[in-house]
Amino acid sequence: MYERKIIPNLNCGLDLIGEVLYGKWKIRLLWFINEGHKRPSELQRKIPDASRRVLNIQLKELEEHELVSKVIFPVVPPKVEYSLTDFGKTLIPVISAIGNWGDEHEARLRELISKRLDLKP
Repeated sequence: MYERKIIPNLNCGLDLIGEVLYGKWKIRLLWFINEGHKRPSELQRKIPDASRRVLNIQLKELEEHELVSKVIFPVVPPKVEYSLTDFGKTLIPVISAIGNWGDEHEARLRELISKRLDLKP
């Protein structure tokens, strides 16, 4: 099992939110679960660039941070569904605000990111 070598700094709200949302797909997972995509296979289809393993790890971390809950139905084959907790729902307006900011500055951000990655815009 992975063991952290550096203890995270948790001195302010930004450090705490970074610790909870650190992970390439976590914000998107929360958003898609909020939109009603609850099954792991649905989430995989919504985020095809992510491996199933990475999505499972990040879903587990979101569950440990009490942002999502997981229900395993006793059927064969097993059926799993994720949903946002009340605590997780409080992040949706924040994620929406960040997404709106990205939309408002899309052209500039694309240009800056392309330049940094040495890509054509």
